[in-house]
Amino acid sequence: MTGLRPDSTRVWDLTTEMRTVLPNVVTLPQHFREHGYLAVSYGKISHNPFPDAISWDEPTHNAQDVVAHSADNRKKLDQYRSSMREKGKPEGAIERMRGPATEIQEEPDHRNYDGKQTLDAIEKMQELASDEKPFFLAVGYIRPHLPFITPKKYWDLYNRSEIPLASNGFLPKNAPTVSFGDRSFGGFYELRGYMDYADAPSPFDAPLGLEQQRELRHGYYASVSFVDAQIGLLLSALDNAGLENNTVVVLWSDHGWKLGEHGGWCKQTNYEIDTRVPLIIRSPFAKANGKTSQSLVELIDVFPTLADLAGLPIPGNLQGKSLKPILDDADAKVKDEAFSQFPRKHAGKDFMGYAMRTDQYRYVEWLDAVSGEIVEREIYDHATDPEENTNLANEPSLEAVVASLSERMWSALPKPTFPLPITQQASSLPPASSDQALSWKQHDPSSPLPDSQPKGAFQSVTFTNQRQEPVELVWLGPDGTTKVYQTIAPSGSFRIRTRPGIVWLVRSPQGESLGYFIVESKRGEQAVAEIPQ
Repeated sequence: MTGLRPDSTRVWDLTTEMRTVLPNVVTLPQHFREHGYLAVSYGKISHNPFPDAISWDEPTHNAQDVVAHSADNRKKLDQYRSSMREKGKPEGAIERMRGPATEIQEEPDHRNYDGKQTLDAIEKMQELASDEKPFFLAVGYIRPHLPFITPKKYWDLYNRSEIPLASNGFLPKNAPTVSFGDRSFGGFYELRGYMDYADAPSPFDAPLGLEQQRELRHGYYASVSFVDAQIGLLLSALDNAGLENNTVVVLWSDHGWKLGEHGGWCKQTNYEIDTRVPLIIRSPFAKANGKTSQSLVELIDVFPTLADLAGLPIPGNLQGKSLKPILDDADAKVKDEAFSQFPRKHAGKDFMGYAMRTDQYRYVEWLDAVSGEIVEREIYDHATDPEENTNLANEPSLEAVVASLSERMWSALPKPTFPLPITQQASSLPPASSDQALSWKQHDPSSPLPDSQPKGAFQSVTFTNQRQEPVELVWLGPDGTTKVYQTIAPSGSFRIRTRPGIVWLVRSPQGESLGYFIVESKRGEQAVAEIPQ
């Protein structure tokens, strides 16, 4: 939505609100608004907690009167959480646990979030079509994403026993462990947040059972078909409104998805299976409409492409390129490489993995986030290994190729400045001065906590744990809601941007309230909140 790479936005996680680090950035819909368009969004376009109001003419719309898990599955989740509590599990883990990963929904399409927002978006499209202003309409679907909850008729399209399983359900040969992370972040981390897969094995240990594999793939297939039907409704409504010949349509996804490939599930790696996404662009009367192109492109290209197709100026700061030449000629090329990156906590340290895809190779460098040292490399030859099953980085015969790819990567990308602020270790932080330190407040569990009253600009705060046991850091919302953000290890730290007036509760893994901080405006870049012994 910015046309910028992660190292330029400095948003490498899900806790950094974009405007706190790029307050004046102009987003794709904002650019269209500045040139006379009405911009309206439905569902997840930016990350859910940060809808970025300045980008839109109306607050982001979210479907109402919809259901997700059934009442029976919600009851099962309550029972599962109770059993976790009886076993002494950390309260944060209990709150993060969700219902089943799949559900065959006994509901019509419009009772599902994606189905209802399709109808809402169609109604808005018809309203926008009657206005004199051109419009920019964005619809963000949840599926195909966990949990796979879709109406029964879409499950019925597939015979589960006939659904093929991944052909490469094993870790890539000679791949460094950092590529998947500790036991294993890139393999199943998200899946284990669902009650029926809480004990899913790491791909370092064993694959999922065959029935589980088929269930998840069946749910994914059903979800794709469900969303495909909703997109069909949107496009039919566009045609019925007589807008098909002056409207550009773009379909894209934010990431790929493992369904047993490399023994993993979900996302969170730099492999092709996680980073290759659908991208379909239909521009009226484009010569290459209906054709498939093998040219390398990136999602940062969407912004300049849409500006170009609409006849708007292309902002000079964008790092993507217009794909208009490919829309006129499917054999055209606009770039020779595509990039992705992903941060990784591994073996107690922080790393950033940078990946480059060329016509033939996927090349990955894992850099120490503090020193910038290259700690691991990966190279996969798509001419002979399109599934990326064997890492060739240590093959003597490819030494020159590896060196050439590394030089090529850093010729195309700006070299990052280290240390990367994706995390800060407690031991590396300077002592907190009086104008940087937040005050620690002891808390009597029998007394109520103060209310969060956010106000003012976001403040960067690093919480450091001086205790001999882990602690849970809990955000208290102004409406009384709570969210466990992090379990901080002994001598560990956690950095986040948060607003003055917000209350952060610290408690033991058993849920015992220890104390709290109230965020204050502090001089300088960094406030420090030290959790005492």
